[in-house]
Amino acid sequence: MTVLPTPPAQSDPALVSRAFEVAGRLANDAADVIIATAGRGAQPAPTESPFDWVTDTGRTLERHTRRVLADEFPGIPVFGEEFDAAPTTVAEHWAARAGTAKFRWSVDPVDGTANYVAGLPWCTYSLAMLDEHGPVVGVVADPYRTQIYAAARGRGMRANGTPVRLGEQRETRGGIVCTELTKNGPWRGMDRFITNAASAQVGVRLLGSPALAITQVALGHAVAAVLDSYQEWDVAGALALATEAGATVLDRRGEPNPLPLDGLLVTAPGAATDVHDWWHQAVTHG
Repeated sequence: MTVLPTPPAQSDPALVSRAFEVAGRLANDAADVIIATAGRGAQPAPTESPFDWVTDTGRTLERHTRRVLADEFPGIPVFGEEFDAAPTTVAEHWAARAGTAKFRWSVDPVDGTANYVAGLPWCTYSLAMLDEHGPVVGVVADPYRTQIYAAARGRGMRANGTPVRLGEQRETRGGIVCTELTKNGPWRGMDRFITNAASAQVGVRLLGSPALAITQVALGHAVAAVLDSYQEWDVAGALALATEAGATVLDRRGEPNPLPLDGLLVTAPGAATDVHDWWHQAVTHG
């Protein structure tokens, strides 16, 4: 497997800088709101899945995000968890997201809503500006750890302003791999994947937030994150972090892809082959 080269930096660095600044400000605002309201009487609306709740906090944060972005970046569309229907096919995804605009914003105001409602300290605010190559700017707010993680293409990743860059990962043994349930429960082959990882002396963790799962790889805490099902707004911000930190991003086939649409693997440098083998074998024989 080879790592996909980072696309060239944007021709308008001023736009990227302004997007980076505004996204960081929105992430700080959201972190304050999440901390003030999590687990304190939040009432999820009834939806198809009890683990895909919509909350008043999520709606409020997304409305605020949309208002600010509309004022700061008129003409750039915004897509979000609370007010946009999830595409049902890959073709529909691109038709809905791309349109004629060069850029788009993608926001998940509360990623890890079930954790948020319960007061468990694993939820985020995630925002990304994307173009045809994938994430250009991404932020993930981790309110409980008072951390704002941010990245811009070609400019690296930062945690509360401190640069983050991954070193070479020479072995997976003793490491942690993150994954997530789908809306309907375990993904096909998930039990076998966990067994495969355990056989290699690697632990598997479910955090309840796809953005945080990927962010753990970008920070060097986890060896990899495997996500079998998600929406763009779940992962776009965190994928910006991972790419700029030096992680490898692969699609289900094991091909480099900055924004896979149907299954993704994010790994520390040097760990991609092992983890993809566990995943591929689990899905194939699951």
